[in-house]
Amino acid sequence: MRTVYVNGEYLPETEAKVSIFDRAFLMADGVYEVTSVLGGKLIDFDGHARRLQRSLGELDMQSPVTTEELLEIHRELVRVNEVDEGMIYLQITRGAPDDRDFVFPDPETTAPTIVLFTQSKPGLADSPKAKEGMKVISIEDQRWSRRDIKTVQLLYPSMGKMMAKKAGKDDAWMVEDGSVTEGTSNNAYIVKGDTIVTRGLSNDILHGITRAAVLRFAEEAQMKVEERPFTIEEAQGADEAFITSASTFVMPVVEIDGVALGDGTPGPRAARLREIYLEESRKTAI
Repeated sequence: MRTVYVNGEYLPETEAKVSIFDRAFLMADGVYEVTSVLGGKLIDFDGHARRLQRSLGELDMQSPVTTEELLEIHRELVRVNEVDEGMIYLQITRGAPDDRDFVFPDPETTAPTIVLFTQSKPGLADSPKAKEGMKVISIEDQRWSRRDIKTVQLLYPSMGKMMAKKAGKDDAWMVEDGSVTEGTSNNAYIVKGDTIVTRGLSNDILHGITRAAVLRFAEEAQMKVEERPFTIEEAQGADEAFITSASTFVMPVVEIDGVALGDGTPGPRAARLREIYLEESRKTAI
């Protein structure tokens, strides 16, 4: 049985409770982060903490803890749950007022809700999928326009994953105005020659923490990076493709809408970036 964290208390998961009036439950009025754990240490924690503060600020939401306190909570959950490889899910909501209302509750009288729990994932860094690659489909991007805020509004991405599952594939890339925005829970990339192409940062996509690290490592490894939109057709003609996220790190994509990329196996640049990311992230894990 896992120990979880709810509003200042460490509890057995069976005893954890949140009010039915919590705004995340009623309005999806909350933000979240997922931090990976490798070797019992946190990967890219500082980046996740900074993005959390940005998300809270964009929604005029208060944090119930400091960054230092948040780090200690993460570490304690890793310790008590004996997590070697896995993830920590964090969610902060606008809290639970006395009743349902579209108007934000007064933060002076309604405290935010904070919840954290661990997910143990042995073998996370050595996923077999990284050796065979993912197959994706394309779907229309029908999400709201502030995708840069990491909110708990995840219904359409969930629907996208189910569309992919129904089609016998692994995931979906979302398309808006003819260009790929991102995957359902990841940033998307293609490789053309010596150049990595990925959509630039804006309100259209999540500002991925793994994305930032991978692009930095790519440039340090003398790989060219071009931030611009690309189409599904361009992706199908690329030499390689891959995704990045906190839970998949760097994951090759070998098929898009039924079209195999190259010889249908993971390409060398994606494999090398995954290797570099895991190696460098382990060095700086805390």
